[in-house]
Amino acid sequence: MMAAAAGHSREVTIAVASNFTVPMQAIVARYEARSQQRIQLVFGSSGKIYAQIRNGAPFDAFFSADQEKPARLIDEGLAEPDSRITYAEGRLALWSRHNNLPENIQVLLKTSQFDKLALANPKLAPYGTAAQQVLHNLQLDARTRTRWVQGENISQTYQFVASGNADLGFVALSQIMRDGEIVAGSAWVVPQSLHTPVRQDAVILTRAVDNTVLADFWRYMQEAEVATLLASYGYARSQAVTPSREEGPHAE
Repeated sequence: MMAAAAGHSREVTIAVASNFTVPMQAIVARYEARSQQRIQLVFGSSGKIYAQIRNGAPFDAFFSADQEKPARLIDEGLAEPDSRITYAEGRLALWSRHNNLPENIQVLLKTSQFDKLALANPKLAPYGTAAQQVLHNLQLDARTRTRWVQGENISQTYQFVASGNADLGFVALSQIMRDGEIVAGSAWVVPQSLHTPVRQDAVILTRAVDNTVLADFWRYMQEAEVATLLASYGYARSQAVTPSREEGPHAE
């Protein structure tokens, strides 16, 4: 909830796509420690957050898992055009909680030597769209479809695998990477050539255009300290602050 407009310590509420949960918590913890300001975070699927904003949810900013939804909010007059930044480019990974993923993932998927394959709902989550593109480009979508289990968002997809309810799952690399290393199980980091880039945009909503704390946090998001932190979670960040420049795929 936002505090009164007067004063210098206005609280900020930011809605964040599920794939960015852990990195955003780390970023905000660092920001709060140095600024003595308070940032409240709300997490969910990009599709659901977008719908909530359109229905009047009291968010001040939106960190989406794609570029489309922030652009829509700008077109609808709900977000400030000049605030739009491409804050990260996500990577997709096929993950197992066990340490036995074979090197040839395509053979594993073709032979169906697994029970359930988790992926996020592509209607709500950009990482779900990317996962479907991977399966399509490998000509494995029809072969594996009967084994799919779909999460509402990428966090639920991760939980399907972590809990053992799915043998494999397409998750965000950031969910399983810390300090540049896979922290649990085994994973295949999907080549970026197999899906469209998962470029993630953020916008300040019009209700918070005069929020000085949020403006300061926006500047912090574009500092080198944040870029280094994002890389440790498997994210890249576009050289462009805004999405107006077309960038090619980033090297790993």
